[in-house]
Amino acid sequence: MKTTGFTDEILAELKRTLTLIDDVEAEKLVTGILQAKKIFVAGGGRSGFMAKAFVMRMMHMGLDAYVIGETVTPNLEADDLFIVGSGSGETQGLAAMTEKAKTIGATVAAITINPESTIGRLGDIRIAIPAQAKADGSSGKSIQPMGSLFEQSLLLFYDAVILRFMDQKGLNSNTMYGRHANLE
Repeated sequence: MKTTGFTDEILAELKRTLTLIDDVEAEKLVTGILQAKKIFVAGGGRSGFMAKAFVMRMMHMGLDAYVIGETVTPNLEADDLFIVGSGSGETQGLAAMTEKAKTIGATVAAITINPESTIGRLGDIRIAIPAQAKADGSSGKSIQPMGSLFEQSLLLFYDAVILRFMDQKGLNSNTMYGRHANLE
């Protein structure tokens, strides 16, 4: 198969997967972002890269958003939102952080393949992305290796949340560009 054949299949997989995300839960996430004092986002590995891209866009919109694990990340408080992206929903470090966020009283948004996982069950907001798990290459859900379908879907879902937030707040790219890095 040529490269374009693979990209066509990847795009088809993404469309199939993203259309299955529950709009009601997605709207709860947008509302949670609107109501939160501060927003914290976590993810491991490639999901962590998607979290960083999401936080960057929230910063461009003027939100008080942070990536867990950075040296400039402040403390989480009860009126904050903790968003965690984990394909399996069982990543030990992320599960421990999610439990701590619940103990503090923050709102937890869990984005996972498995909403019945440890992290999924802790979510006040539960976004299920029905992709294949890293270790489940035989599921037939994806031609892609490991967790690629989840990670790509996570990034596109985060971008859709940003667009929904922009729509609700009357923001556009020009407004956001004023917060773009200028020391590059």
